[in-house]
Amino acid sequence: QVYLVESGGGLVQAGGSLRLSCAASGRPFSRYVMAWFRQAPGKERDFVAAINWSGTETNYADSVEGRFTISRDNAKNTVYLQMNSLKPEDTAAYYCAANIYYLSTWSEGSMDYWGKGTLVTVSS
Repeated sequence: QVYLVESGGGLVQAGGSLRLSCAASGRPFSRYVMAWFRQAPGKERDFVAAINWSGTETNYADSVEGRFTISRDNAKNTVYLQMNSLKPEDTAAYYCAANIYYLSTWSEGSMDYWGKGTLVTVSS
């Protein structure tokens, strides 16, 4: 079992920045590929970004490419999501997720473990 706890959400104005953190515990963190998803009210949970075991490979949704950066610190068992140039449409609950495999496509059903989420609200 892997336990994931997100933090860092909040209210920010459009154009601002936030950094989300996800602390992992349980099984060895470095064995897991980590990802961020988000879910806006009334919508499906969508892929945002993923990072491989060593942090050498990343993947982003087109909607956040160039604005968001995913990173990890295996010594701290933590994955981060730096979000810059935030837009009102980025408003959502953001979830951290873990999986053994680095995939070519990402979906909610492909992840094994989930955190409870942290809310990000971007005002216009």
